[in-house]
Order: sequence, then structure tokens, then C-alpha cells
Amino acid sequence: MIGLLQRVSRADVSVDGRVIGEIGRGLLVLVAVHRDDAERDIARLAERILSYRVFPDEEGRMNRSLENISGGLLLVPQFTLAADTRKGTRASFTKAAAPEKGAAYFTRLADTCRNALGHVETGEFGANMQVSLVNDGPVTFWLES
Repeated sequence: MIGLLQRVSRADVSVDGRVIGEIGRGLLVLVAVHRDDAERDIARLAERILSYRVFPDEEGRMNRSLENISGGLLLVPQFTLAADTRKGTRASFTKAAAPEKGAAYFTRLADTCRNALGHVETGEFGANMQVSLVNDGPVTFWLES
């Protein structure tokens, strides 16, 4: 699984002009599922998202995690992160999970994070979404399980 983690001061996701997920300070994570991912990858990515230290402490060092600051979490499915772009001018999606597996794993990731945080906002799997964010820093990390 891939999580493109972005530290944000705010973020939202809309479908058909309607906001379906919105957070203030926290993390926006774009999520992709590989075809060979296993159940253990869900727990590992959730653990990394929740505990990755990207928020500043009193000295301005990135020593605090989402759990430490009680920040918001917005998970957005984005299968294009699993693309193979090494050749040509068109991406190949052979490494991406089938939509059924991708949707199931994305839902389980959201549920796992929700169990730890209490509240998680999400995008809609398979929908044409518009994502708005203010990347704080900017701080962006590519996480893989």
C-alpha cells in the first residue's frame, strides 16, 4: 500500500460540488493499493500514518505525530499512485489492485485509523473527486507498507 502523506493546515474533498470530507490541521493522505498487498499492509500503513512524526515540537523539529497533536485525518483513494511510469508516455496500472480489492482495503484502512483516532474523513472510492488543501511547510512524504 502507498500513502502520500501531506501535512495540511486544512483540506477537503468534494464530489459533484458537495464537500464529503473536511479537516483542519492534520494530514491528507492519498492512498493506493497494490495488487499484491496483504491484510498486514493495512495495519502497517495505518500505524505509519498515525505515528509518523511530521508536526513541529517547541523547537520547530518534526517530532510530533498526528496522534500527538490530535489532528484531523482525511484519507482519499487514488489508484494512480500505483502506476508504473518507467516507460513511454502513458502510465500502466498493472501493479494496482483490482477495484474490489482496492475499495475493500481502503475501507479497512479508514476503519483501522478511525478505531485509533475516533474520527476520520474520507473521499469516495471510484468517484471523480476534487481535493483542496493547504500543504503546511510544504511537508509531503511517500509511505509504503
